[in-house]
Amino acid sequence: MGFSLQSAYGWCTSRPRALLTRDIVLSDDGSAGGHRRLERIALMAQRMASWGLLLPTREVVMAQGPPDLTKIIDLAELAEGLGFDSVWVGDSILARPRLEALTTLAAVAARTRQVKLGTAVLLSALRHPVLLANEAANVDILSNGRLILGLGVATKNPTIEREFAACGVPFRRRLGIFEEGVEIMRRLWTDPQVTFQGRHFQLTDVSLGLRPVQPGGIPLWLAGGVDAAMRRMLRLGDGWFPNPSSPRAFADAWARVQTLGREMGRDVSGLHRCVYTTLNINADVAQAERELRAFVEGYYNAPYEVMMRAQGLCAGTAEACARWLRDFALAGAQTVVIRFGSPDQVGQLQRCAREVLPQVRA
Repeated sequence: MGFSLQSAYGWCTSRPRALLTRDIVLSDDGSAGGHRRLERIALMAQRMASWGLLLPTREVVMAQGPPDLTKIIDLAELAEGLGFDSVWVGDSILARPRLEALTTLAAVAARTRQVKLGTAVLLSALRHPVLLANEAANVDILSNGRLILGLGVATKNPTIEREFAACGVPFRRRLGIFEEGVEIMRRLWTDPQVTFQGRHFQLTDVSLGLRPVQPGGIPLWLAGGVDAAMRRMLRLGDGWFPNPSSPRAFADAWARVQTLGREMGRDVSGLHRCVYTTLNINADVAQAERELRAFVEGYYNAPYEVMMRAQGLCAGTAEACARWLRDFALAGAQTVVIRFGSPDQVGQLQRCAREVLPQVRA
């Protein structure tokens, strides 16, 4: 059993490697029985994985003219009809303008019935936790318990720092604000009254009239791939939501999370693992590469080669993209959120559902 790795140009090679499948590190012992065991476990991992779509809420704002929300809602409805398990929205107020995350998900909730609705990821430190807890509970009610909050703390760069300053949030204090906010939201969703005396927030006998449908509150999946972020996620999160550059990078990071979990006494078996990756699917590999490069450079205003080292990008045939997604599942991912790096979002979604996911789920 090989472990396929995405190259810089959208094709995959196969190399012998131990497979990290869910919670167990596996390696082929060379015997026919060992090979068959690996195949069975790998097949189980593929079939258990769920597949999500990142809705292009930034792209509709970047386009000329007023943003067209109907395109987003129609795409979410189409994704549900094509068998996707979840739909997701990004978040930024000023740094990368887009449709607001939670109000967009509320609109999507009205047109869908089964898909999970998630943020990928929301910068919760930019919001007061009482307000965010109330808004999120409202979306969970509107969707009948389908909301997942992917949360991040933001990385240091001038654009993000200006965004925090404009929102009146000291960037250097964002980690403390984030952690206190998570605790406050969880308590507001479950406790009759909340009194909290922290460095950043103080509450006295606060009750939230709206409670999420989901018992215990809305799941919180925390982003981050460095040790400090992993430790924070292990302390505070229900799930982990990194943005790895490749399946191998994710496998290595997940192994690190397991090590840290043992050190911290956190049982990671119930920790949901979700990854985020960008695809362009085309039988013409050169065209797929051109489209993905143009998308990434326009989106981030940064060279493609730089972004390729920072996040997972795959341009190529349906077979190559299926291998890429399959390898994330083999590496331990339980949910894979797919963003399409293309101006043709509908075409890419249909191609993925028709040509890629059947190979991954087979």
